[in-house]
Amino acid sequence: MATAGIISPTTIRIVGSLSSTSFLHPFRLPSLQLTKAKPTRKLIIRAARTESKGVSLGFRAPDFKLSEPLTGKIWTLDDFESYPALLVMFICNHCPFVIHLKKDIVKLSDFYMKKGLAVVAISSNSAVTHPQDGPEFMAEDAKLFKYPFPYLYDEIVSFWVQLFSMFLLQSQDVARAFGAVCTPEFFLFKKDGRRPFELVYHGQFDDSRPNNNMRVTGRDLSMAIDCVLSGQPFKSAQKPSIGCSIKWHPEKEV
Repeated sequence: MATAGIISPTTIRIVGSLSSTSFLHPFRLPSLQLTKAKPTRKLIIRAARTESKGVSLGFRAPDFKLSEPLTGKIWTLDDFESYPALLVMFICNHCPFVIHLKKDIVKLSDFYMKKGLAVVAISSNSAVTHPQDGPEFMAEDAKLFKYPFPYLYDEIVSFWVQLFSMFLLQSQDVARAFGAVCTPEFFLFKKDGRRPFELVYHGQFDDSRPNNNMRVTGRDLSMAIDCVLSGQPFKSAQKPSIGCSIKWHPEKEV
């Protein structure tokens, strides 16, 4: 008895018609012809891995006026004027690099906010291309992870936007003003007296990445914050942050 086999990736095409007599006569079977099957298309989605770019230390924090989806409050740079240091983080909901650090970002922020650090997070991803990063889902994320800092949406805030809150005009201008290109990306500013906030650290959270089996410690950012809050210069090497590229609106692709 013949054994069954597997034929792949081919299909079997029957040549000629099948009549009842073909199956009645053991030697009059229809002829078979093997033809190659057409390859199937696979949809592959790639996430762009991006490093934070060099922003000159001493760079002054740009002004901003952004809304917080969770509370509806409008925040500006002036709201942090009384703090000796400000950490600005560009994050989002969906990026695996951000998800990898979320719980530890909350822990680090909780710890240092009690020591006088001001912290704010901003999402600049296009809600057109990535609706999961839009304001409604930002509010859910902030509530789920109990963010102790305001989580702001990079949009135009004007009288009309505040009056008709259903019309959200996303500009992504704040990300461009800071020079942010990826999530997560960290900007640590210090403030001396009445001088503007000046950039002292623009680097990674730590060496841990998704799937590299390194424990999340927040070491690099913690060392920088410790120096700033104690009034000491930060002299260690600053490694760039690595994450997903910021998702720009299609017409604003850079």
